[in-house]
Amino acid sequence: MKPSVPPYLRIAGEIGDRIARGELRPGDRVPSARLIMREWGVAMATASKVLTTLRHDGLVEVRPGVGTVVLTAGRATPAVRVPTEGTLTTARVVEAGIAVADADGLDALSMRQVAADLGAGVMSLYRHVANKDELIRHMIRAVFAERELPAPAPEGWRAKLELVSRVQWELYRRHPWLAAQVSMTRPMLLPEMMAHTEWVLAALEGLGLTRLEMTREAVALPAFVRGVALSVADEIEAERNTGLTSQQWWLSLRHEVEALYGRFPRLVLMEDDVAKDLDAVFAHGLARHLDGLGVAIRHRRNR
Repeated sequence: MKPSVPPYLRIAGEIGDRIARGELRPGDRVPSARLIMREWGVAMATASKVLTTLRHDGLVEVRPGVGTVVLTAGRATPAVRVPTEGTLTTARVVEAGIAVADADGLDALSMRQVAADLGAGVMSLYRHVANKDELIRHMIRAVFAERELPAPAPEGWRAKLELVSRVQWELYRRHPWLAAQVSMTRPMLLPEMMAHTEWVLAALEGLGLTRLEMTREAVALPAFVRGVALSVADEIEAERNTGLTSQQWWLSLRHEVEALYGRFPRLVLMEDDVAKDLDAVFAHGLARHLDGLGVAIRHRRNR
């Protein structure tokens, strides 16, 4: 009797056939783990193994903030998986965890998935991280360490605050799962994150603000950056789940939107592409926030 093919290999084969036929071209996104779950009716673990298999076969690659995309238009020679049991390090485990989360979100992250991507046994990972929660903490530290705040700092409070905000925005854009892991009220006491708070407080020193105003600003500014970043993450997740880009989604609701214009005519302004460009929204909001802070500082100095 011919042995049955494991579901993840069968699905990986079907997606590979789409690539071979040119239905999926280089740079095209392949179905996300969630879309695989929906289309083939399998569990998340199986869907994640499908994407891992395609990566190991050299057919796809992970692009942070985009997802898993086609690397080659034809069938590649399956990559030879070299056992890594004896060469695992905490840094390699963390790097693999970040790659999974960047491609498919934290829902797809598991110790089993990271082990599969590394070609290692699951139990070998526990010599480096105690559990998934600890792995995520290591991932957050590694991500914040990607962009160290410069020393010396630029001149002027506004330049300092703009720089730290743009660094955070860049990290959130590169790693869409990160914003949801950052809390304004119960922060992780991680040195790489605390350095950002220290930077903001140092920038506000000597401006005439009260201690309470300084601490509130040290929360309000990163909360703004994180808030817009969460909208980016939500949009990426929505595209994963529906397969529709933002533009395609708006077009699908065209008749409903136009019907609303009769009651709310100013909504037509939302047709402006800038309103849907979250990078532009971030830049606009940051500038207006710092403008307002500047007014408050001048008011304090003139009292």
